[in-house]
Amino acid sequence: MSTGHTDVGAYSMGLLEEQDRRAFEDHLAGCPSCAAEVAELSPMAALLRGVEPAGAAAGEPAGATVTELIRRRATDQRRRRRWQVALGAAAGIAVGIAAAPQHAGPTAPPPAVAGQRHSATDPGTGVAGTVGLVAKTWGTQVTLDLSKVHGPVECELIAVSRTGERRVVMGWRVPAPGDGVPGHPAHLVIQGGTSIPRNDLARVDVDVVNGRTLVSIPV
Repeated sequence: MSTGHTDVGAYSMGLLEEQDRRAFEDHLAGCPSCAAEVAELSPMAALLRGVEPAGAAAGEPAGATVTELIRRRATDQRRRRRWQVALGAAAGIAVGIAAAPQHAGPTAPPPAVAGQRHSATDPGTGVAGTVGLVAKTWGTQVTLDLSKVHGPVECELIAVSRTGERRVVMGWRVPAPGDGVPGHPAHLVIQGGTSIPRNDLARVDVDVVNGRTLVSIPV
């Protein structure tokens, strides 16, 4: 570690000689880390400046001991920050792996989609969707995995029967930048249901509210 970095405590206590103080201030102008430490240590230094620790040797400047304590605290803070950065990077890698879109293709949708799976990608919008259908006594449980939707936009999932009957399964809002897009790679996975029996379903559509269809998935 350079001398400039180690002078944080002494500078905060006002114990540097004029030449050293100027040299440290030159260093401080280009070192955000030291600037942040000076801002952290200044209030404590103001409280401790001029206070002699109990048991200090006669003739020994009180500031020297206090400065050493401040330096140790600053060093500990730097070490903690390094660990936090390292842990944060590791967590980011783990989250990135968990949130990364599946690349196995439409025949291998994410495991969160349960039931009979059907997938489609709209060639015009580029939106990709997978639905999982589970027959229930009350109708059909529908799970949707959706990606490549750019926000902001308000969407609806529509169940369409073989006779052309349309029922809204669920609705949601997609904030910017979207789902399954650069800047937010995670897919949208939501679940709802329709009273249309599984055997009577023809397809499910993802529509913009009062707008066009983003993707239609035959089932």
